[in-house]
Amino acid sequence: MRGPHNIWRVIRTGATFERTGAMRVALEALKAPRSLRIAARVLGLPFAWLGHRGDPALPPVTRALTALGPAYIKFGQILSTRPDVVGSELAQQLRVLQDKLPPFSTERAKKVISDELEIPVDQLFSAFSEPVAAASIAQVHQATLAETGQEVAVKVLRPQIVRAFRKDIDAFYLIAWLVETLAPATRRLRPREVVEHFEGVVLQELDLRIEAAAAGEFAANTANDEGFDVPQIQWGLSSRQVMTMSWAKGVPLGDVAAIDAAGFDRRALAARVLQMFLRHALRDGYFHADMHQGNLKVSPVGDIVALDFGIMGRLDEYTRRVYAEILMGFIRKDYRRVAEVHFEAGYVPADRDVDQFAQALRSVGEPIFGMDASRISMARLLSYLFDVTEKFGMETRTELILLQRTMVVVEGVARSLDPHINIWDVAKPVVEDYIARNIGPKAVIADLLKTAKVLARFGPRLPDLAEAALLAQVNTKPTKPVSRWKERVAYGALGFGLAGGILAIAEFL
Repeated sequence: MRGPHNIWRVIRTGATFERTGAMRVALEALKAPRSLRIAARVLGLPFAWLGHRGDPALPPVTRALTALGPAYIKFGQILSTRPDVVGSELAQQLRVLQDKLPPFSTERAKKVISDELEIPVDQLFSAFSEPVAAASIAQVHQATLAETGQEVAVKVLRPQIVRAFRKDIDAFYLIAWLVETLAPATRRLRPREVVEHFEGVVLQELDLRIEAAAAGEFAANTANDEGFDVPQIQWGLSSRQVMTMSWAKGVPLGDVAAIDAAGFDRRALAARVLQMFLRHALRDGYFHADMHQGNLKVSPVGDIVALDFGIMGRLDEYTRRVYAEILMGFIRKDYRRVAEVHFEAGYVPADRDVDQFAQALRSVGEPIFGMDASRISMARLLSYLFDVTEKFGMETRTELILLQRTMVVVEGVARSLDPHINIWDVAKPVVEDYIARNIGPKAVIADLLKTAKVLARFGPRLPDLAEAALLAQVNTKPTKPVSRWKERVAYGALGFGLAGGILAIAEFL
């Protein structure tokens, strides 16, 4: 991992950061101690002439990462979701990183497709365009299926991109090791864990079968969502380096003039984008985590179409319930309940004062609710909330930070369509509906029903399982088998009885 090529890559990184002026900005954002600042200057300053110049129109860190290439661009995008590591100001700058590179040749793309699918491209497609989009990992072509005439989008990985990324990831691990070694205080930021998270995200994107599966799952979850659409995967024409899906016709969501010209209601589209995101996060626990304008279109019939499923977010059922209660507590200005939810979930250490925490939460919520409707921001609320919870000892939760980062992007999309949108008014019905279904009396009945079903299925075995566990502890065996048929019957009857009673109660709700 720490071979000569990695050492050279680290030196080249330091030189580029020094030459672009990014070194000082990055060290200040990380609140780096003196030892790390000295080491960084030693690695960067003498070799600054070897560094890339980059685009002087960009902010320093964004300029350096863009100049260093695809892996660094991706790493910067991941760091934009971690304000807990790089600070909110630098995270904001990194959000504008453009994941765009010059395309590779169409002939090279066709060779990749033919090698992967083991069929000549001319037999698969009656038409195959030049690249219509090119990013750091892959590029997209528009094509027409030879058999059916259907228009499709064909995504192809860049040649040798896997090898290139693995080399840079090894260099990132070396940099993380150097940072932790030279500045032990930075271990609270867990640099190696940040690199591990980046590696996991990127390796998934480097296997287009994973993205195809994500698109398929997302399409299944949202199949009944009116006004929202996900292109269908062509599984027979997809592999590790190639992904084929139906072509999404429509107007880019960022082209406001074209949306107006087509006669679509921008206010309705803005509300739908926000509500769909919240519905997917709360209802399904699986959401599109890169919902910027470039990944969204408006179809000819007015549906919102999602594209690019390389970055998806997950929330488990318990986290969704906690998140919904926190949002509803703020909507109702019940700061005491918001505080209690944090303690009940174990997010804040039990030895902290719940009343002081509730007071701190009020300092977060009241200024925001006092704003004009067009300035109220759920994303800003979550950002302030993380600042407060950190002071009360809450550990970083990556899934919530990804949710907050996506919320920032989604709000930006919604406001670009409707500058006067009231975020809380739009979000409230979605959150209330989720709470009614998952936290109220019906949710309690559903949980009890699940428990009863498990008890009915495994209850008859509980006496034997309990006895086996006890015997294992004392390391003894019974001299004579004991009949447990009465207990089995009793547990089975109890389970079925509970299930029947719960179903009867549910009929009245």
